[in-house]
Amino acid sequence: MRKIIILAFASALIASCNSKNSKDENNAVLTDTIANNEKYEPADTISVYEGTLPCADCEGIETILKIDVADNTFQLSSTYKGKQPEKNFKEKGNINTERGLEKDPDGTIYILNWDKPEKDQVYYGYYSNNPEKLYLLDRNKKIIKSNLNYFLELNE
Repeated sequence: MRKIIILAFASALIASCNSKNSKDENNAVLTDTIANNEKYEPADTISVYEGTLPCADCEGIETILKIDVADNTFQLSSTYKGKQPEKNFKEKGNINTERGLEKDPDGTIYILNWDKPEKDQVYYGYYSNNPEKLYLLDRNKKIIKSNLNYFLELNE
C-alpha cells in the first residue's frame, strides 16, 4: 500500500514538470490516492527485530536489532540471560545491504559494521517472501542450519 502511495507521489512529481494543467491533475490523483487509504504514512525507514538467540553457556541471548535503512545504521542490544550478573552489550554502527540470500535473488543481507575489519562484521538476512524473519548468518553469509532458532522477528 505504501509503495502505491510513493509511486503515485513520484508520478505526480515527475509529471508536474510538463505543465500547470498536468500538475493540477496529478495533485488530484495523489489526493484521491491518499483519500482512498485509511491513513497516509511515509515509508518506514527503521525496522526493529527481536528474539532470543542460542547461547553456549547461558539461557539465551535476548537480542534487539534496530536497522535504519535511510541512514544505513544499526543499533544492536544483546543481553545474556542466566548469567550472574546478566551481561548486556550495546553496539552502534554502519550497515551495508546486499541483494540475494542463498537461492533467493531478491533476498536481503545486512552487513553490520561493513566499514570495519571482516572479523568485526555480523551478517543477518531475510528471504524476499518473508521479511519478518531475520536470520543470523554465518561468515559465508549463509543461514545457520540448526534445530536452534538463529533468527529474530520483526516487531510491529
